[in-house]
Amino acid sequence: MLAYIIRRLLLIIPTLFGIMVINFLIVQIAPGGPIEQMIARVQGTAVEATSRIGGSAGGDSGAANAQRQAQAGNESGGKYRGAQGLDPAFIKQLEKEFGFDKPLHERFIHMMSNYVMFDFGTSYFRDRRVVDLVLEKMPVSISLGIWTTLIVYLVSIPLGIAKAVRDGQPFDVWTSGVVIVGYAIPSFLFAVLLIVVFAGGRYLDWFPLRGLVSDNWSSLPWYKQILDYFWHMALPVLSMVIGGFAGLTMLTKNSFLEEVGKQYVVTARAKGLSENRVLYGHVFRNAMLIVIAGFPGAFIGILFTGALLIEVIFSLDGLGLLGFEAAINRDYPVMFGTLYFFTLLGLIMNLVGDITYVMVDPRIDFDSRRV
Repeated sequence: MLAYIIRRLLLIIPTLFGIMVINFLIVQIAPGGPIEQMIARVQGTAVEATSRIGGSAGGDSGAANAQRQAQAGNESGGKYRGAQGLDPAFIKQLEKEFGFDKPLHERFIHMMSNYVMFDFGTSYFRDRRVVDLVLEKMPVSISLGIWTTLIVYLVSIPLGIAKAVRDGQPFDVWTSGVVIVGYAIPSFLFAVLLIVVFAGGRYLDWFPLRGLVSDNWSSLPWYKQILDYFWHMALPVLSMVIGGFAGLTMLTKNSFLEEVGKQYVVTARAKGLSENRVLYGHVFRNAMLIVIAGFPGAFIGILFTGALLIEVIFSLDGLGLLGFEAAINRDYPVMFGTLYFFTLLGLIMNLVGDITYVMVDPRIDFDSRRV
């Protein structure tokens, strides 16, 4: 197992490098880079992702400073869209500040050499370190990821087992219909429906519409803080779990059905063991291999890719919203820093999933595999 882990760790290096190269080149080709964004701010034509970015200290000071420098400019075409009327010296100063005065490959090498040391730089428009921004937004996304993953697993595994035991019966048929309908409903549409019905949109006003906690959360007793937290999390988590049951439920059911037909189950029944003893004492461990081992990857997927629209709809200031704002505003340090960190984390969690296989079933031998 140790040799397999070492091979997988070494494989992470070229995989991560390739992902960063591809994304770096794609972003460089896309129009509207950070210099164009700053020019738009100078000329008052910028479209912010949210008002929070426009109101950040770094963004305001940078734009104000750029405005003062641009007022002395004269007419010039330039190579950047919207640069007419700005002093070429001012454009060159912007290029130097953003690092665009260097060739493309030098910028990439410099960026990757910093990332290896986990130095992700400072946001262009927020005047804050990327690490600080990520740590600030992390609690929101972790909350969504943990509760969504736990609820999906706690519901899907028992439901999948129940469907396997009642395969082909009415319970199996109608529950399949319910989970498939839930899977077909986009989470953001379901979120809008919940807001309209339960958050003061048109009918009931039972749940808050924005934020992770109330404004007076710090002054509440500890038990009311817990209740307030779950009160705010109820609708966002419900929006995310609605489509998460189908895949895991059917995976659990199919895993159980596959194991039930094997010879060791027939032998266990022939020895007179009860059905519950056969299912939960023999079948469960083997059937849960693929389900349990997929938990780390499922959590990472929900944590970093599944919450963007939910965070936007419910005004939850998490990692998804941070990435969305960075992409809209071409905040390259935030874009590439978070991409590097979360890609590395995802690759490591894939390895953790393989190790989990061995922990669940020691009979699995990865040492004989070729990576």
